[in-house]
Amino acid sequence: MSARIFATAILSAAAVMGQVNQVGVTATFPNGATNPPAPTLAAVGSVVNQTSVSRLLTLNSVDDFCIFGPPEPGPDSLVGNVEPIVVAYCAKARNGARIIPDGTIHSAHFIKTPMYVQIQGYWSGENVGVPYGDFGGKYPLTLPLCELDPHGAENLGNPIGGNVTSNVSGSDVFYEEWMSFISFDQYCLRICTANNEDVNTALQCEHELDVMGCQWVMPGDYTNNTFDSCLGEAAAPPGSYPDVTSSQGQLATATSTFRQRYTGTWSAGSTGGIFTVGQTVTPSAPAYTPATSSCSYYATISNGINTADYRVVEQGALVAVSSGAVNTPSATSQASSSTSSSSSSGVSSRASSGVSAATNAASSARTGAASGASAAASSATSASSGFRSVQSVDAGVFAIVGAVFAGVVGGMAVLL
Repeated sequence: MSARIFATAILSAAAVMGQVNQVGVTATFPNGATNPPAPTLAAVGSVVNQTSVSRLLTLNSVDDFCIFGPPEPGPDSLVGNVEPIVVAYCAKARNGARIIPDGTIHSAHFIKTPMYVQIQGYWSGENVGVPYGDFGGKYPLTLPLCELDPHGAENLGNPIGGNVTSNVSGSDVFYEEWMSFISFDQYCLRICTANNEDVNTALQCEHELDVMGCQWVMPGDYTNNTFDSCLGEAAAPPGSYPDVTSSQGQLATATSTFRQRYTGTWSAGSTGGIFTVGQTVTPSAPAYTPATSSCSYYATISNGINTADYRVVEQGALVAVSSGAVNTPSATSQASSSTSSSSSSGVSSRASSGVSAATNAASSARTGAASGASAAASSATSASSGFRSVQSVDAGVFAIVGAVFAGVVGGMAVLL
């Protein structure tokens, strides 16, 4: 039994055994003050407000989704500078948000799995305010950086007040855990919709890998100039590498976990110092690219809205040009292999920056004291250049270790 097949069996168990624990699935974060109370399509004949500050994303289908973007265009609107204040841009007129102009989206790959719903592709991000050439962060790399998620440096969300919904369950649901990367030419969004007995939404939407980029964190089909909607297997949680072993005739799975390299500072009164967490070696690719099936392909997607007046027009049903395709990729994501050297460079760059998060909070959503303590605890229990082995992918393990470490350093008022 291959590691990918074994991991798929675990991650798909919810479809057979039922959802064991739904804590952390539906949102407990309050809906942002600038958001509508519910996800709603705009009425035909109404006019889209292209200065809206709604921060409510929806991901329903290949032509009904939203992505965050800068509130204002211009060279200072680098994603790394405006993470806390990005706003929603939607492929359809909805959520009181801004519209993504037709022609902006060059490819869109929608996938529904037992654990999450995801979309990824290429676009002209400058059409929604992302400066041309901005790879989404402060480092000169060729992959989207600076992850957007519901946590942020102060656990208020990136952006603050950002929320997400999906109707893949049959009705509109506000979900707790999600993650997204954007750059001038690429975007991706995953909303985690279910737990199972081995993996919860916090692990499947891991938010501490913000320099790794779309293809590493959210493996899938990144073919340009194509539009499709598929069912699929769930990926291994970001940074997790399941490996099947056997002992006395019994199958077991050990999982090594990559922790992103980061160097920061801490202070407690007149005392302070520098800390480093995570591994020095970055894997070249995720554990595997999940297989997909029951795919439908489309020529393009369109909202039909004229940007001269932004008036909402009636939309016909999206018509597939072909369907029924099945994709069974190899166990290792080849699409992400090309990002490995850049990922390692980005990790090293971030590690050597030594920038205090007190001045970097707006551009790093991963430096809260709790997350820093958890990452440090993970690093302390692993070799500095390898991956920590655990018997199961269980957020509780990380939470307990992080809590112990936080208890030790809490009195020192670690400021990340």
